[in-house]
Amino acid sequence: MARGSIIKRLYKEPKNGISHTYVIVYYVGKKQKWETVGPNKKDAERLLSQRLSEIAQGTFFKPSDITFQEFSQKWLESKFQRVKPSTFRGYQGDLNHHLIPSFGSDFLANINREKIEQVLNKIRGERSADTVNNIRLVLLMIFNYAKSLKYISSNPAEEIKPFPLDHKEMDFLAPEEIGLFLKQSQEPFKTIFLIAILTGMRRGEILGLQWGDIDWNNNTIFVRRSLYWLMRKENKELDKRWRFIEPKSKRSRRAIVMTPRLKEALEIHRISSANGAYDLVFCNKDGNPLDPDNMVKREFLPTLSMAGLRRIRFHDLRHSYCSLLISQGENIKFIQSQLGHASIQTTIDRYGHLLPCDQYGVGSKLDSQIFDSKSSESLNQVEKAILCSSSNYSLRPI
Repeated sequence: MARGSIIKRLYKEPKNGISHTYVIVYYVGKKQKWETVGPNKKDAERLLSQRLSEIAQGTFFKPSDITFQEFSQKWLESKFQRVKPSTFRGYQGDLNHHLIPSFGSDFLANINREKIEQVLNKIRGERSADTVNNIRLVLLMIFNYAKSLKYISSNPAEEIKPFPLDHKEMDFLAPEEIGLFLKQSQEPFKTIFLIAILTGMRRGEILGLQWGDIDWNNNTIFVRRSLYWLMRKENKELDKRWRFIEPKSKRSRRAIVMTPRLKEALEIHRISSANGAYDLVFCNKDGNPLDPDNMVKREFLPTLSMAGLRRIRFHDLRHSYCSLLISQGENIKFIQSQLGHASIQTTIDRYGHLLPCDQYGVGSKLDSQIFDSKSSESLNQVEKAILCSSSNYSLRPI
C-alpha cells in the first residue's frame, strides 16, 4: 500500500517574519518523492491523496521540470544500440534541425497537441509530407518513452494524424536507356551498375557483397549484409569510416536470381579484382570498401550525362529492375521476394501502377473457361444433376 505524509516547514521572511509551507512526502517503489505545495494544508492533503491514488492505480507520473531538449537527448541515448546507424542518424537530424529549435527550452509536461500541430504545419510549409510524417513519428516515440517513464501522463502527439503523402512519379530507365547507359560505363563500375539493374540490390548491399555470397552452380546471389558509411563527425574515435550492418529488414536477407549475362560479367570482373581481407566483390586496390558517395558523384552521374540521359538517383536502378520484371509478366509475390520488401503491400503500393491493366479480351476468356467444349460437357452434367435433385422437392408459393 502506498505511503505518504505531510510536513510543515517554517522559514523566515524579511518582512513578515516566520512563515511556513507544506511539503508532501510519498514513496514510489523504494524511492522517496518530495513535493512542495504551499501554505494551505488542504491543498497538501488533496495533492497527497491524488498522488497516492495515482500510485495505487499505476497512473502516477513524475512531476518534473525537465526540458524537451534534455529529455530528447535521454531518449536518443536509449536508441543508440537499438537501431541501425542510418536510422539513428535520421533521428539526430530531425531533433537538431527541427524539434529542438521548436521545443528545446519548453518543459516536457507543458507541450500540448496545439503547439505540436503548429510546429508540424510550419515544417510542412518547407518540407515534404514524407519528411514531416517522419518527424511526427519521432515525436510520438519521444513522448511514449516519457509516458513509460512516468514523466507525463499522456502523449500529446498521439491523436495527430499524418499528412497526406505527395504524389511522386517513380523514375526508372527503359531498356533502350539502360543500353545507352551501360555503353558509356567503365569497369569496374559498369559491373556495379549492371548488378544494380539486374538484381535490384540496394547500393549498400552491392558494396557489402562478398564472393562467398555468390552461388555459381545455382546462379544465385545471397544478400547477407549491407555497407554503412560513417560521416566524419561519427568517426571521431574509430579507425575506419565504414562498417558492415544487417540488411534493412528480415526480408532483405534474400536469394536473388543471377542472369547468365550478369554471371559472365562477374566472372570476368573476378579475374581483375583486388584481393582483400574482406573478400569484397567491389573494393579499392587495398581491398577496402568503395566510398558510396564518391562512386555516385564521380562515376554514376557523369555516366548518365555522357549517355545523354536525365539525372536520376542510383536507387532508381532498383526501380528499373522492378519495371523489367513487371514488363515480362513476373508474379508480384516473386518480385516482392527479389526486392526484399517486408510486405507485399509495399511492392503493390510502389509498383502497382506499372502492372498491366489491359482488359482487352477479358470477357471472351471468361466465356471460354466455362463454355468451351470440355467445360460445356461438364456444365451439362451439372445441369442434369440440378434438375434431378429439384424434382424431389415440391415448390411452394411464397
